[in-house]
Amino acid sequence: MNTRSLLLVIAIVAAGTPVLAGSGQRTGTNGASELLIPIGTRDIAMGGATVAMTRGVEALFWNPAGSAWSARDVTLYASHMYYIADIGVDCGALSANFEGFGVLSLQLKILSMGEIPVTTADYPDGTGNTFKPQFFTMGLTYARQLTDRISVGLTATLINERMAEVQATGVAFDMGVVYANLAGVPGLQFGAVVKNVGPEMKFAGPGLSISAASGDLNRGTMMYKIEAAGFELPSTFELGLAYRMDITEENVLTLASAFQNNNFSDDAYRFGAEYGFRDLLFLRGGYDYEPPATGERETIYGLTFGAGVHLLLGNTDVVFDYAYRATKYFDGNHVVSVKLGL
Repeated sequence: MNTRSLLLVIAIVAAGTPVLAGSGQRTGTNGASELLIPIGTRDIAMGGATVAMTRGVEALFWNPAGSAWSARDVTLYASHMYYIADIGVDCGALSANFEGFGVLSLQLKILSMGEIPVTTADYPDGTGNTFKPQFFTMGLTYARQLTDRISVGLTATLINERMAEVQATGVAFDMGVVYANLAGVPGLQFGAVVKNVGPEMKFAGPGLSISAASGDLNRGTMMYKIEAAGFELPSTFELGLAYRMDITEENVLTLASAFQNNNFSDDAYRFGAEYGFRDLLFLRGGYDYEPPATGERETIYGLTFGAGVHLLLGNTDVVFDYAYRATKYFDGNHVVSVKLGL
């Protein structure tokens, strides 16, 4: 590792230090939780342990530095997740590799929650009207291979949440690094990423206006604006290791692990594995373990598994993937996706 590459790795790890240092009691709650909903079917099937090994357009959520390792000039990606509580999560992404410059990617994630009845203090059972929440994130990523072993990536994400007559808009940043063939060991990979770092968000809009009369002023009923409190983003810092073993020319096994530090929840330890046959068929599994530091919290996630098929149709790579993530109290998450490499 040359001096410049070493400094970049140190910078990424140092950037994650405030997240580690500020997560002692982890009191309160964060906002913009849609930032934590994972995207990338292969990575979900491996339990999210892919910080060091994630590659291409699917790396945009897990570690933007991995998107620099793109084998195609243009990649298209689309996925749908059957999330908890009948929420649907749709994602579309476009990645373009510019020789000598790097890889630019655009990703859009939209949550579908259906229609919700409007209730008030006078009509707790509903007024007969409904509203439809609209939550989405849109990220722009730049990634580049600095050497044949080192890549870095930066993502800027626009966040928008709208519910009835109130909305909040914010921006978050991710920064990551991937180092392949760590310590000169072929197949050994290291990754680090700081995610969802940005200013507080705050709701505003006509829905926060109320009709009231002030007893301290000589005036009648007027409209007053409620000032909503700000909320922090769910920042995380993650480290990962992965090892790819070429058992034979046709059989490949990859093992991965990751540690995630969260500023508003307990730390997570993730483990995953992928078996590939002839770069055609893939079987995957993983586990997400979050030991409760307080003895009170518990995670609803755990076991994951999935499969994928890679086809070459003419000069186009076509990949179909499926993943399942088990949950407590809710039906499990099902994820399907298709990826085209042009």
